[in-house]
Amino acid sequence: MISPGATAPDFTLADHLGRKVRLSDFRGRHHVCLLFYPLDWTPT
Repeated sequence: MISPGATAPDFTLADHLGRKVRLSDFRGRHHVCLLFYPLDWTPT
């Protein structure tokens, strides 16, 4: 678990066009807001 205010570990995800984007690509250049929620249409 990451503590509030802690630096998030680097990770890679696909953007809406399928291109791989790393969190570190934005570090020091832009503010990033990470939001996690259960997958749509799941019983969670």
